[in-house]
Amino acid sequence: MRNAGSSRAETLPLTGHAQRGSALGALFWSAGAAGALCNVAVPSDALAETGVESVATNTGDTLQQITVTAERLELLGTAASASEGMVTDEELQLAPVYRPGQLLETVPGLIVTLHSGEGKANQYLMRGYNLDHGTDLETYVDDVPINQPTHAHGQGYTDLNFVMPELAEGLTYTKGPYYAGVGDFGAIGSVHMDYRDTIPDRVSATIGTLDYQRYFAAGSQALGDGHLLAAAEFQHYDGPFLTPDDARKENLVLRYREGDEHNGYSVTGMFYHQDWTNTTDVPMRAITEGIVPDRFGTLDPTDGGHALRTSLSVQYHETVGDGQFSASSFFIYNKLHLFNDFTQYLFDPIHGDQEDQFENRRVLGGAARYTLPLALGPFQNEVAVGVLTRYDLLGVGRVPSEGQVPLEPLPPTDPVSFSNNDQVYLFAGAAYLQATTHWTSNFRSVLGLRDDYLHGTDVDYLAALHETAGYTNGGKQAQSLLQPKGSLIYTPTSYLELYAAAGEGFHSADLRGVNQDRSVDLGLPNTPLLAKQDGEEVGLRAEIQRNIALTFAVYNLWQQSETIIDPDVGQDTAGPPSRRYGYEINVTYQIRRWLEFYGSFSGDHTRFTHPFDDGTGHLGDYITDAPYATGSGALYLTHLGPWSGGLNYRFLGNYPLSSGPCVNSAAVHDFPGAISCANAPTALGQISAKGFGELNADVNYAFPSGWSASVGIYNILNTHSAAAEFWYVDRLKSEIASSPNGVADVHEHPLEPIMARVTISKQFGL
Repeated sequence: MRNAGSSRAETLPLTGHAQRGSALGALFWSAGAAGALCNVAVPSDALAETGVESVATNTGDTLQQITVTAERLELLGTAASASEGMVTDEELQLAPVYRPGQLLETVPGLIVTLHSGEGKANQYLMRGYNLDHGTDLETYVDDVPINQPTHAHGQGYTDLNFVMPELAEGLTYTKGPYYAGVGDFGAIGSVHMDYRDTIPDRVSATIGTLDYQRYFAAGSQALGDGHLLAAAEFQHYDGPFLTPDDARKENLVLRYREGDEHNGYSVTGMFYHQDWTNTTDVPMRAITEGIVPDRFGTLDPTDGGHALRTSLSVQYHETVGDGQFSASSFFIYNKLHLFNDFTQYLFDPIHGDQEDQFENRRVLGGAARYTLPLALGPFQNEVAVGVLTRYDLLGVGRVPSEGQVPLEPLPPTDPVSFSNNDQVYLFAGAAYLQATTHWTSNFRSVLGLRDDYLHGTDVDYLAALHETAGYTNGGKQAQSLLQPKGSLIYTPTSYLELYAAAGEGFHSADLRGVNQDRSVDLGLPNTPLLAKQDGEEVGLRAEIQRNIALTFAVYNLWQQSETIIDPDVGQDTAGPPSRRYGYEINVTYQIRRWLEFYGSFSGDHTRFTHPFDDGTGHLGDYITDAPYATGSGALYLTHLGPWSGGLNYRFLGNYPLSSGPCVNSAAVHDFPGAISCANAPTALGQISAKGFGELNADVNYAFPSGWSASVGIYNILNTHSAAAEFWYVDRLKSEIASSPNGVADVHEHPLEPIMARVTISKQFGL
């Protein structure tokens, strides 16, 4: 639930998303039509407002009302901005998703897509940001951080393929740098997903088109004074690609919980492994020239990946005096190999440009927080103090490869930067203080102060090679950053709340890039280890009627260093400053007790603060792959006798692919031998991409004796669009002689076509 109600326990909506234009109109029309039909089909006395009760329809089916208590979901009177919220367990289970990462699309305005391979981390987009694989989206699962700094492929890499949707019990989210408890990667948004402590004993089997199979088993039982939960998942998926993804996943969870969230603890172990083949984004000219048969083809069928993740975590909760103490600790082991060929034969005309991005990471860390209600004179306060620490020890690098075999010796035509082999040590620590003060019955403030410290050491095993190009990855860097944060909240009525918030946040940069920047003295400002982000927001939260809730926010964000994608090395790099502003609106309409509509739409304006050369002869202030709008709209059906389900339309707006039009100075710089845009191998004008809209649905039916069946249909309209598009320079094998500097082109990874999955489940003990 991401909306708010009054201070009493009452019926509140479930949750969902939004869209604009004809799709938005169609969704709102369908919601209204559904409401009108329901008003005919179900007696009006079925709208009782409180309590949990059963209502008989003229068919004799029993409809159970969903009551949400103020303690768990109430945001009026507790939220610090209009942009924070919660998603319930029920909505996560009803959301029609076909990848685990898409559970995060229940966060308003967040789109989760993919540009290469099932086992790779998803790509995230929100508030005019292409968050790539997780940069600027702080993500926790069961109090364990998922973002990986100084990663082989992308800064803040967030791989959620280990998540089992059946175990997700709800999530909370924030947007903006206004929260003292949110740190690295969280200034744009943060998500905390909870795992459940118990689950009914059950097994399920799923088969689907595009050679999809999944088997899931889980159960829990009393053990000592607590409960032991075990779950296992095995999955295979080929996808629509001419070279099948052949993604094979194994996933295990074992969890013991004793007590509750006030006094208790849990211990959780996880194991995840996946192997897969990539179909990387393909240049459009390879399709039009017939080199690749269609948009599901590939230029290098040996691209792929291997991922392994294990973790052990502990959570502890205790009521101490009048306050609440919580602590967590974790150990994570990650091993990854990504084999990608983004630029084909641009650098190596013999072997091609495939590279092996690899890392072997161990992470140890923990956090503690204490909250205390405190009266100072006539003013009621809640004070929270917290500390956290994290230590990453990793071997990380990149080497040229062919057919997933490293090339030795290194190809002489490859740039020096194509090869890295580093041992990295990262220590991060933070402390924060936050005070919520109720100055009057309808006015409160939330003031916070956070201090983050990051220290990193890089041992560059290829320093001798890198020094031939005048730089090194090796060195030590350290930086601390003090961040004030605050919100003012005015509640004129019990159904309306107004917010004004401002604060500072940050994201960390890849240590290797920071060291490279400092090892080459160009007389320019160096890349910061902790890149500062400033944000402001005003908004409101309102319960318009008992069954309609609304949030609205207008925001502004400035970033000291924009993270950009460097396709030459398939990795994120630090870019110039940027600014964004926009708005977000979310509407929840509880049509009936058993039917809810949720819509969300975000409109965004994004620009660099000064012109940027994107490497294709184009110069301008557009931020590439930053969407102008995101949103979604959903209908959730639940407790309609044995029926339940979800219908969702997800929307990604258009976005620029180049930073601007071709400019002669940039063309001369990016293509040696060119004298202007006219003879450079690039387009002349601004390059942009069209977004997509996708309609998905899940329908569930519960049979007697614990049996149930589910049917999922995804991309119902069979939309032929790109899941992701990029604009960069590569060179096809047929162009080795004719295009020594390569050719700038649009590269596309397609949405899957319409697909269906059928699941049969058996729950025991019924």
